[in-house]
Amino acid sequence: MKHLLSKSKYIRGLQCERALYLDVYRPELARISWETRQKFARGRGFESMYKATFTNGVDVSAELGYRVDLYPERTAALLSQEGEVVVFEAGFIYDEVLVLADVVQKTAEGRLIIHEVKNGTSVSETFRRDVAVQHYVISHCVERIDEFSVVHNDGQDGFVVVNLLEEAEAAMLEIELNVRRFKEVIRGTEPRIEMGTQCDNPYECPYKSYCGGCVSAQLELGF
Repeated sequence: MKHLLSKSKYIRGLQCERALYLDVYRPELARISWETRQKFARGRGFESMYKATFTNGVDVSAELGYRVDLYPERTAALLSQEGEVVVFEAGFIYDEVLVLADVVQKTAEGRLIIHEVKNGTSVSETFRRDVAVQHYVISHCVERIDEFSVVHNDGQDGFVVVNLLEEAEAAMLEIELNVRRFKEVIRGTEPRIEMGTQCDNPYECPYKSYCGGCVSAQLELGF
């Protein structure tokens, strides 16, 4: 199945619908700072540390690489196996939205536990939104979810687990409406949104230079 939105694009749309549109059609305009790249690298390192606590995890991304539209089928096959199963980068698609969950654990008793790993030292609003959109998709793909938690850093590279399942369940209608709106944005023309506080909140937008005219000027000059 093909997807129109992903988790990252959904989060981008919450920050700015113009940035969402550019993410889909003009990603080459993005300018990502060195500091942001370093932050991403630290986040991947912390995620790897947590995944290493599972000795039997199957990494779907290692098997399939960039063929993300194949992740849901492989994930479903893994989770249908008997006994305990742990899947890294588990793929699910619903309502043309694709999400990849960091860690999905099906216990020997059949409980489904999902962990989203973040290198922050508290549960931010963005982390909550991240879990909510993942829950929206995954809850339509499995019989039930028993736990959906953010795993964040305790400040010393230890793990703090916070269950956000009830909160995510309560956000279902909001997510559905946002998904509908964002798909309309993608199917339309580039939104004209003035620069403002959303350019740096909650993250520095990679399209600030473009919206400010700097990238356009560089492209015209051939840089």
